[in-house]
Amino acid sequence: MRALRITLVVLVVLSGLFIAADRIALSMAEDEAAKKVKEAQGVAGAESASVSIHGFPFLTQVASKELDDVDVELTGMTAAAGGQEVTVTRVDASLSDVTIGGNFDSATAKEATGEADVSYRDLNAIAPAGVQVAYAGEERAAKNQVKISAKIDVLGREVEVPSPIYSTVKVTEKNTLQLHAETIPGSSIPGAEREIRKNVDFSTTVAGFPDGLELDEAETTADGVTFSLKGKDVELTS
Repeated sequence: MRALRITLVVLVVLSGLFIAADRIALSMAEDEAAKKVKEAQGVAGAESASVSIHGFPFLTQVASKELDDVDVELTGMTAAAGGQEVTVTRVDASLSDVTIGGNFDSATAKEATGEADVSYRDLNAIAPAGVQVAYAGEERAAKNQVKISAKIDVLGREVEVPSPIYSTVKVTEKNTLQLHAETIPGSSIPGAEREIRKNVDFSTTVAGFPDGLELDEAETTADGVTFSLKGKDVELTS
C-alpha cells in the first residue's frame, strides 16, 4: 500500500512537471510565433502582433507539427489601396488545422476566418479627390451605407455636390471594396448623375493581407468599416 502511495505521488509530481513544462513551452512558442507573424510578408508594418495557441497538451502538437486552433491579433497593420497606404486598425483571425513546416520556420492554416477594421480617416485617404466618407447614423448603417460629401470640377470650377448622398459599401470580388451611391441629388438634370457618379462611386483593391486571407463582406460602424475575412491555405510566415 505504501508503495502504491509513493507511486501515485511520483506520478502526480511528474504530471505537474509536464504541465509546467508544457505551459512554459507554449508561452515561448506564442511569443516567437508573434515575432514571425509580424515579419511575415504583407504584415511587416504591423505595430503589434499576438498569437494564442489552443489545445492541450501543446508539446504533443509540436511533435506532430500540427496545431488544432490558433488565434492571431494584429494592430496597426499597413495595407495598400488605390495607390495609397492605409492603416488597418485591427485584424483578428482564427486559424484551424495549422501545419508547421520546415525547421519550424513556416506555418500554413488550412482555414481561417476573422475581422479587420478600417477607420473613416483611412477610407478618405483612398477616396477620389474631393470625396469625403463619414458615418451616416444607425439607420443607414443597418443598410450598410455611409454618408458621402463631394466637391467636383465643373468647367474648371469646384462645385459642392448637394447632400446628402448615401453610398452602399460592399466587397464585390477578391479584396475589392466598392462604394455605390443609392441616389444622386439633381439626377433629373441631363448628364448630372453621370458626372457626379464619376466622382462619388468608386472601387479599389485592398492588398497587404497574408497570402490566402481575403476580404469577404463589409459592415459599416460608427468608427469605420469592419471587414469579415476568410481564407484557405493561409501563409502565416514568410
